[in-house]
Amino acid sequence: MNHGHKIKSLCVFCGASNAVDQKYIKGAEEFGRMLAENDIRLVYGGGDSGLMGAVANSVMTAGGKVTGVFPAFLNRFESEHKSLTEMILVDDMHTRKWRMFQESDGFVILPGGFGTMDETFEIITWKLLGVHNKPVVLYSQDGYYDDWVHMTSNIIAKGFARKQSADLYRVVPKLSDIIPLIEKEMFVA
Repeated sequence: MNHGHKIKSLCVFCGASNAVDQKYIKGAEEFGRMLAENDIRLVYGGGDSGLMGAVANSVMTAGGKVTGVFPAFLNRFESEHKSLTEMILVDDMHTRKWRMFQESDGFVILPGGFGTMDETFEIITWKLLGVHNKPVVLYSQDGYYDDWVHMTSNIIAKGFARKQSADLYRVVPKLSDIIPLIEKEMFVA
């Protein structure tokens, strides 16, 4: 449901593991369909496994566009997706994150592991430092990010971050909340 504003692309950070509950794969697939239905290009890490592969395949199946950003050395750990709209090959992880950032209007974090946490903390830190003011939304599927909320609240409570740091991102429990929230944050000014 687009309200007269146009999100052109969203970067999705999420897990690459297939050894996860299928409900997370299904959530990624559902979000991929939402992106395609809203004509929003997916920008992501370019892998073909786990939630990464699920969201990309779902966007492509639904007729949407996908840009993958993949460092060649990563082929030792996960496979590069071979049938995307566009694949950008880069030399390292830092370049990958910067390029995904450049290609995106905002960030959606689906469930994931250490790599997803790294990407999420970096993009929030960049927002804190004024590198960008793009929306950042964590999808807490079945409470997945409840511990994140607790941990970041503790960081703030102990004085390691300002209270306003909690405003750098949003956490939502429903997939259907993500796109409207990003539209609202992007076009409020």
